Amino acid sequence: MSNQPGGETAAQLDPAVGHVDADAEAARKAASKEAADTVLQAFGGVRGMIDMTLPGLVFIVTYNLTHQVSTAAWAALGLSALFVVARLARRETIQHAFSGVFGVALGAWISMKSGKAEDFYLPGLLWNVGYCVALATSALVRWPMIGVMLGPITGEMFTWRKENPGRLAAYTKATWAWVVIMGAKPLILFPLYFTHNVNLLGWLKVALGIPPLLLAMYVTWQILLKAPPPIKAQLDEEEPAR
Repeated sequence: MSNQPGGETAAQLDPAVGHVDADAEAARKAASKEAADTVLQAFGGVRGMIDMTLPGLVFIVTYNLTHQVSTAAWAALGLSALFVVARLARRETIQHAFSGVFGVALGAWISMKSGKAEDFYLPGLLWNVGYCVALATSALVRWPMIGVMLGPITGEMFTWRKENPGRLAAYTKATWAWVVIMGAKPLILFPLYFTHNVNLLGWLKVALGIPPLLLAMYVTWQILLKAPPPIKAQLDEEEPAR
């Protein structure tokens, strides 16, 4: 085997080079994992998923017990309001709890006005459709929504659009994954809405609440693990006080 320069790799000739490369690769993987771990945080964590799911469960259970649309609607709305109060008491963010209250309040109002229990789920179904359309549109115009949501959390802001093409591709891929996974929900539930089978609609709505969300977040996490690490945005330094 040749001992001439170039006959061996740089790492074999200089162990320090291999060590530096290994450290750089480890740092890159650590940065990618840290960015991927922000996925759960962005969607409110486990607590946020519970806040969005339990009111629908309370509605269908109460409706089965009382057969009163208004009673079931008020029970679901009361639970949503309780979540907001609990978060305020703990000084936690109310973003996901408040959005849950708004959706439940709208569903409760529509169902009480129409007297049809299935109308409680109509706003959520329409929101799912609109959300999937918005996701698809954002991916098509190269502003993938997953990147828009995660950029401020990872500290990269929007550097991924022009400075990090590998990350743009990853965010686009993750956004399309959300379109496919979350788009399955309205495809399953909307036909049930038109059958007026409240029980089946309600229980399936609850069953399809958390699992697809967890799957979409897991797929996103896997995609971002393999993506280039984020490039932190350079914020303008404050001018020194005079």
